[in-house]
Amino acid sequence: MTIITAAADPRDEGFGLYVHWPFCVSKCPYCDFNSHVVERIEQSSWHDAYLRELSYFAAQTPDRVITSIFFGGGTPSLMDPKTTHAVIEAARKHWVADANIEITLEANPGTVDADRFAAFRTAGVNRLSMGVQSLNDNDLRFLGRKHSVEEARRAWRAAAKIFPRVSFDLIYARPNQDLSAWKTELREALREVGDNSISHLSLYQLTMEDGTAMAADYARKAFTLPGEDSAGDMFDATQEMCAAAGFPAYEISNHAAPGQECRHNMIYWRGGDYVGIGPGAHGRLTLNDGAVATRQIKAPALWLKRVAAEGHGTQEQEALSDTARGEELLMMGLRLSEGVHASRFQRLTGKTIDSMVNVAVCARLIEQGFLQQQNGRWIATPSGRLALNEVLRQMLAT
Repeated sequence: MTIITAAADPRDEGFGLYVHWPFCVSKCPYCDFNSHVVERIEQSSWHDAYLRELSYFAAQTPDRVITSIFFGGGTPSLMDPKTTHAVIEAARKHWVADANIEITLEANPGTVDADRFAAFRTAGVNRLSMGVQSLNDNDLRFLGRKHSVEEARRAWRAAAKIFPRVSFDLIYARPNQDLSAWKTELREALREVGDNSISHLSLYQLTMEDGTAMAADYARKAFTLPGEDSAGDMFDATQEMCAAAGFPAYEISNHAAPGQECRHNMIYWRGGDYVGIGPGAHGRLTLNDGAVATRQIKAPALWLKRVAAEGHGTQEQEALSDTARGEELLMMGLRLSEGVHASRFQRLTGKTIDSMVNVAVCARLIEQGFLQQQNGRWIATPSGRLALNEVLRQMLAT
């Protein structure tokens, strides 16, 4: 049975700012994000560069109401809180700030203490997202994490006393992990969430990303992963246990108490506009000539140099056709339990969903229990979200 939750107004996707901080204490072997380990960070240079690039994009997007700011990485908790504050204040000056603006900062246990948490809260951050990843010390070492389970506990308990909203991440389907072990770990996580008024959990299946050290080790059979059926059982258990605890899935890998969904990520999934600044950051903007995708220079030193010379470090600004926009809206929106609003889709693309998909195939997917149409929305069922790549392939096949 699929529970259809109430969806937001299809006329409101929000407008956000993503700030990419590219530095980490160490590189996790599973990570394919744009992150780098350096001996020294010239904080003042990054402070100035962020403000310059932010000003460049703000000039292109006047009169917007900003609903979220997200500091991602990398490990943004390594950023000087003064820089965090400066970016937040600049964003508030460039745009009108929503009364309930969400300002998220990602942190890793071990890179912050209570005093530093307090500094980020004073800077304006009102939501902390913590990369815990495992409640097993051996698996933390396998994942290349520098913190212990006990350090993680201390960090999220301290964070919950300082920030109005806290989230943390876990990775499952790890080597040698079976269903029983994952249930035990998730039960502990849910207990901690309940005891500490934490409102959000991101629960991801371990995947091998091309070009990572872990993928290379996996290819040479240095370790094995749970099979597809076992991983699927863990996914199903995750949905059931989180829903029973009051944290239903609102997206494939994200669970929240009602009203505590990540507003910034909802912008991505609903197809809203967002500015992306910093090395390798992506953005989606609606300008006078239509929708565009932006991508900033990936290498930190080159990005800094370009921003200093030209005021921005844009690598590419690509116009998006209505068809490309529509495919992206389906790929992102069907990840959500609320699905894709047909009216929002048509407003953003000028096309109906029916005109872009194979209607006969969609009818079969509905009959097979992978897809639903309800209250003006196209919705992937839990089974459909688990097999979403295949569902999308079939929907968009011509």
